[in-house]
Amino acid sequence: MPMKARLLILIAAILGGFYFVTTHTTSTGNTHSWISRTVADAAPQHLLGTLPGDMQLTEAEAAPGLLSEEQNNIAVYKKALPSVVNITSTTVTFDFFYGPVPEQGQGSGFILDTKGHILTNFHVVSNARTVEVTLYNKHKYKAQVLMTDKAHDLALLQIDAPDLQPVTLADSHGLQVGQMVYAIGNPFGLSGTMTRGMISSIRSVRGPMGNLISDAIQTDAAINPGNSGGPLLNSHGNVIGITTMIATGGGADQNAGIGFAIPINTAKAALNDFSRYGKVLRPTLGIRGLPIGPDIASQMGLPAAYGILVERTVPGGPADHAGIHGGTQKAYLGNTPIFIGGDLIVAIDGDQVTNDQDIQEIMDGHKAGETVTVTIFRGQKRMDIKVILGNAGDNGDVQV
Repeated sequence: MPMKARLLILIAAILGGFYFVTTHTTSTGNTHSWISRTVADAAPQHLLGTLPGDMQLTEAEAAPGLLSEEQNNIAVYKKALPSVVNITSTTVTFDFFYGPVPEQGQGSGFILDTKGHILTNFHVVSNARTVEVTLYNKHKYKAQVLMTDKAHDLALLQIDAPDLQPVTLADSHGLQVGQMVYAIGNPFGLSGTMTRGMISSIRSVRGPMGNLISDAIQTDAAINPGNSGGPLLNSHGNVIGITTMIATGGGADQNAGIGFAIPINTAKAALNDFSRYGKVLRPTLGIRGLPIGPDIASQMGLPAAYGILVERTVPGGPADHAGIHGGTQKAYLGNTPIFIGGDLIVAIDGDQVTNDQDIQEIMDGHKAGETVTVTIFRGQKRMDIKVILGNAGDNGDVQV
């Protein structure tokens, strides 16, 4: 065979071999590996350039089903969300030159009925010049403040809006530690936020306005600024309380795992009073008192190691009318001036009284105008005195 023919055959063989190698790369090749071709079969073409040659991805064939607990979370959220509102209150402060400066605050609330009544905290709208309500669908309405109850940190608003969806109110009596609860509101202005936790305790605490909240619902559900006035819900999506306060642990105003809610039964009683009388009839004895412990009782020579020592009675008030005596001698407890020599209250209607929280809890079980039996010591003499409860009103007085 001529040399030229043999050379042509050799060149053809080399070219054929090169063609075979470049178009039949195996899994050990360095152009398009097996993993690249596999991903290309299952994924969009644009992903090919983002995966290393030896990476394999495992993907679910379908989205997993929701757990029953997750399904309930979602059901609670969907049920309550349309009833939760964002409240923006505008107050007026003054700058360095005494010029008026508008200042806004935010909180939450929830719709009570289709007439536009909304319940929130008093401290959310306190001193507000204007109040604006934003519904879950982002529609905004001017709100009118119909009722304020500083003693229980409650306020009733009203808006004129169509197609409102009210909440369902539960009974907060008999709540148990360990029950699941949900809080929906607008923490830090983030509308429609839900958190979940449980009831950590039922206890009486001082609210943000200095008011006593009897049987407050303590929860570990995350509650932050902006949640105030929003609903605390049970696992059925019904309202058991009004979120009102957080414990910050001394840091910034952020949740520290301890939040408190006003029990909804307290709000029901206030709303019932407002409906019947046009105001909240908060009962009171009309006294200022000093809680007594064993040490103080021993120093003063009191006949009981507990109780409330009456420092003064409100002139013309219930205790004054009933003949209960206030103190007559000025003394000092540390650096605090007090008045001693008054009656020592040890019980009301047979329930032992050790501090002003005990009195307030007893008052919450009564209405203004009802009669209670107050057990006192006057000197060493034990006496029962009938007192017709008065109405403390909403003047901010801390009397009980």
